[in-house]
Amino acid sequence: MLESRIIAAKSDDSYIERMHFEGEVLSDVDIARTEFESVQFIQCQFSKCNFSKTSFYNSVFDNCNFANCSFTESYWKGSKILTCKGDGSKFSKSHMKETSLEDGSFRYADFSSSVLENCTIQDCNFTEAFLSEIRLKKPTLKAVNFTGADFFKALLKDIDLSDCIIDGITVSDTRNELRGVIVNAGQAIELAARILGIKIV
Repeated sequence: MLESRIIAAKSDDSYIERMHFEGEVLSDVDIARTEFESVQFIQCQFSKCNFSKTSFYNSVFDNCNFANCSFTESYWKGSKILTCKGDGSKFSKSHMKETSLEDGSFRYADFSSSVLENCTIQDCNFTEAFLSEIRLKKPTLKAVNFTGADFFKALLKDIDLSDCIIDGITVSDTRNELRGVIVNAGQAIELAARILGIKIV
């Protein structure tokens, strides 16, 4: 049903709105440039699908798997991504506004050069994710695992990472990314030790 709706929307240049898709399984489907408004995706599986330049307004992905799918240059507003698996997914150059990512896995995901405005990321795994040159505007970050994430050229001034795991994050040699970042005492010791080349035992 979802695939036929996408094909129809593409053929007459329309958008998909106020629909509920549950248990859908799509593989190698070109969904690029499709616009979704007030659409719910529940327990859907997407394999090697292309969501590049798609738009999602007031839409929800709940308990879905879109690992290794491409959402490059996608646009999100007022949407929610809940308990989803997005390992290896590509969100580079995407733009998110007032959107929530909760209880999801985004290991090795690529969010480079993306803009997130007034977004909430909570209880998510971003281990070794690519976050280079990401722009975070007034984010709420709670219990996010950023272990080994790449923050190269990301501006983290005034960003509160105190409730997150930031072990082994990658920044530039100048460490300009860390200027003005908000961390807890333990994180500050770890970061200072790394900068100074000190090993804590």
